[in-house]
Amino acid sequence: AIDLQPILTGRRIVIRPIEAKDWHGMFAAASDPEVWALHPAFDRYTEAVFREFFDVAINSGSGFTFVDRQSGTVIGSSRYHGHNPDAREIEIGWTFLARDYWGGSYNREIKKLMLEHAFQFVDTVIFRVGVTNWRSQKAMEKIGGVRREDHHDPVREGQAPENVIYEIRKGELQF
Repeated sequence: AIDLQPILTGRRIVIRPIEAKDWHGMFAAASDPEVWALHPAFDRYTEAVFREFFDVAINSGSGFTFVDRQSGTVIGSSRYHGHNPDAREIEIGWTFLARDYWGGSYNREIKKLMLEHAFQFVDTVIFRVGVTNWRSQKAMEKIGGVRREDHHDPVREGQAPENVIYEIRKGELQF
């Protein structure tokens, strides 16, 4: 059995299972329109749209809250999705960080913790990124994500019809 909601602790970040009590802190981190400006769900900074995102994360059984260890502040979220045991693959997605934490170092620590955990039970982790979301594409490339050029990504509920797929394979971490 795999643990899709472990507690992962880094030098500056704690990644823990998302809880209903995280709503206010999570919405505070997500309520900046700039966080979502390049994202397919560009209006996710609004309370109604973010509430749906939050509730789905709670019910997913694989959602996370990111907490700054020094301040105790909720700074974002992510989740695992679509574990495929036959392909030994899982997705990390629905990730966002409060703008004060942009710039790579926090994202790098978060992704390292989540990838190291995932590589205990899969060989490949994929990431779906909106085709126009150049900021997230650059962030993926910074951590060693390789774009799957020949992969067609079908439309998924709540997702933009066009995504690019990045993958990181076990043993190819660039941290």
